[in-house]
Amino acid sequence: MPNPHAPYPPTFKAEAVRLVHSGDKSIAAIALDLGVSDPTLRSWVRQVEIDAGTRDGLTTSERIELTQLRREVRVLKQERDILKSAMSQWNNHDNENPGRDTQRTVVPKVASLPVLRARLKS
Repeated sequence: MPNPHAPYPPTFKAEAVRLVHSGDKSIAAIALDLGVSDPTLRSWVRQVEIDAGTRDGLTTSERIELTQLRREVRVLKQERDILKSAMSQWNNHDNENPGRDTQRTVVPKVASLPVLRARLKS
C-alpha cells in the first residue's frame, strides 16, 4: 500500500526522537501531538538507537547497501535468465540440423570426392 504522506524531513524526525528520549511524555502522546502514527515514531526511535549502536540491527547505511545489492542481484538474475534462454534457443537450432558443424564449415576438395575422381581418371 503506498504511503499517503511525503517523506518527513530529517529535522522533524530528529526532533521527534529527541522528544521521545526526553521522557516527558509517552510515545503515543508525542505521536498524537506531532500527527504521526505510533508505529512510525517507534520505528524512527528504533533506527536512531541502531545507528547510535545502542541497539542491534542494520544501520541506515547498511540498509541502503543491502537494498542496492538486492537490486543488483535481481538485475543479474534477469540477465542470466535472458542468456540461458538465448543459449537454449541456439542449442535447439543446432539440434534441428544435427549434421551441421557449428564450429567450422568444411569444404571438401573436389579431387577427394569418389565420383569426381573416377571421372577425372577417364
